[in-house]
Amino acid sequence: MSRPWSIVGLVWFMFAIAVPVAAAEAIVNFPSLDGATDLIGHLTRPEGDAPRPAVVLMHGCSGLNDKKGRMFGLYRAWARALAVQGYVTLIVDSATPRGLGQTCSRGPDARRMWRDRPKDAYGALGYLQGQPFVKPDRIALMGWSQGGGVALLSINDKSIGRPAALVQDFAVAVSFYPGVCADIYQSRPYTNVEPDSWTTRVPLLVLIGEADVWTPFKPCDAFIAAARARGNPVELKSYPGAVHAFDAPNLPRTELPQYQMHDGSIPVIGTDSEARKDAFPRVLDYLKQHLE
Repeated sequence: MSRPWSIVGLVWFMFAIAVPVAAAEAIVNFPSLDGATDLIGHLTRPEGDAPRPAVVLMHGCSGLNDKKGRMFGLYRAWARALAVQGYVTLIVDSATPRGLGQTCSRGPDARRMWRDRPKDAYGALGYLQGQPFVKPDRIALMGWSQGGGVALLSINDKSIGRPAALVQDFAVAVSFYPGVCADIYQSRPYTNVEPDSWTTRVPLLVLIGEADVWTPFKPCDAFIAAARARGNPVELKSYPGAVHAFDAPNLPRTELPQYQMHDGSIPVIGTDSEARKDAFPRVLDYLKQHLE
């Protein structure tokens, strides 16, 4: 089980949402390891020239931006919280460079994203490892929903994204409500996450709402329990009553009937204030354990 977050972590969270961040922001480009895509990254650097730990952030199936082209508040909030703690952050836009919008509906675009995005994650890792202001052995991977599933696929020992000559892998990973735990995604050529074979050497923390029907809790609980029983360094924190996107800021509970599940259930997204209050300092504490 993951340790309870500290009072220091709570102070970090309150500071992150209340105090302006002195940091340099830039749009950067770097290649995906798919060999065809020039990715867009939103890079944030804390002040100073000393090398720092870094975090790669992978968005969900709705993409990085809303219909007005504004970055979703979820990713801005996390980048801000991480920057307050002195982390370099790189938010990867996997959709725009491929000419894609949302890929939440099952189909060829969604399969393409599952197949290619682990290569995006390792493209981002390579980019950061080449920067003088980043500690190359202190880089984390974080993802949400589809991006959370991409984190699991990326750190899998059988990852289709990891380059064969990789010297230094991600130091740690955090996955919010990953979709690949569900049976429908297992044993596919583009996922390869069968519960009886998935292994990793990268410490992993999964956070998920127990009332999430879009990326259901029970399959992830079973998946992580099985992986843990095989000796993998993985932890899961669940939140009773919380639904999908529980850590988003000020997101009203909303049904999404256009993404109805096979069993007829309707996905719901929305902020859970208690879960969110726990998740931010918990994740920051977990990263601190492995990056500092």
